[in-house]
Amino acid sequence: MPLSIDQTGRAVQINGIPQRIVSLVPSQTELLSDLGLDHTVVGITKFCVHPEHWFRHKQRVGGTKSVHIDIVRSLQPDLIIANKEENLKEQVEELAASYPLWISDIRNLEEAFGMMAALGLITGTETAARRMIKRITNGFAGITTAHKKTRAAYLIWQEPYMSIGADTFIHDMLLRAGFENIFSDRLRYPVVTVEEIRERDCAVLLLSSEPFPFKQAQQAILQQQLPLTKILLVDGEMFSWYGSRLLHAPPYFKSLGIADC
Repeated sequence: MPLSIDQTGRAVQINGIPQRIVSLVPSQTELLSDLGLDHTVVGITKFCVHPEHWFRHKQRVGGTKSVHIDIVRSLQPDLIIANKEENLKEQVEELAASYPLWISDIRNLEEAFGMMAALGLITGTETAARRMIKRITNGFAGITTAHKKTRAAYLIWQEPYMSIGADTFIHDMLLRAGFENIFSDRLRYPVVTVEEIRERDCAVLLLSSEPFPFKQAQQAILQQQLPLTKILLVDGEMFSWYGSRLLHAPPYFKSLGIADC
């Protein structure tokens, strides 16, 4: 497969099936593992915590936004996998000048499937990727939600509080889990206030485990401020990781008990 078009519209020249891949995206690192590429991936970031044995034994190349270019070069990759949102444009461009670099850009489940299919084709794991997409599709098809979605907000940060807008992958996951995003009139990751959450009639407030790790202490403070809102601590990976973690998202969403909110 000599030429691939990535999700930003770039043409990427790839000569043969890559044998030395560096992944700069945690959710896609996990995907590569589940596609059976244990001996092919040679570098990951310090945030690529799944699978655990890769995290412990694979060469780390820095963070998603602080890649050590010299370490990447020492690994002599024949493919680097990055993401438009998670990685810094300047670092991506520097690496792309020397190596085949494929960039994902994902805002919904369909685009996640497109990424999976493309990486499956590029890495010679097309059959496994197709099977994975089918399993995820069936999983989401099995989610039954009420006709009227539960009004909800999803916080990713505090000081200031930050939520998610309509052009994000998390927004798409909220809808599929049975929620209505009360900040769907915003874009990206807007700063919001407790007063706005209250005024917008939020029935459920979801506090993510990442990137800010909300804990019971923050939950208790917000519960005092929003006594009529149900506040839940949730696994951020289930809402924001767009690789093979999606296999586990549908049963997790069901476990949240949306019908009881």
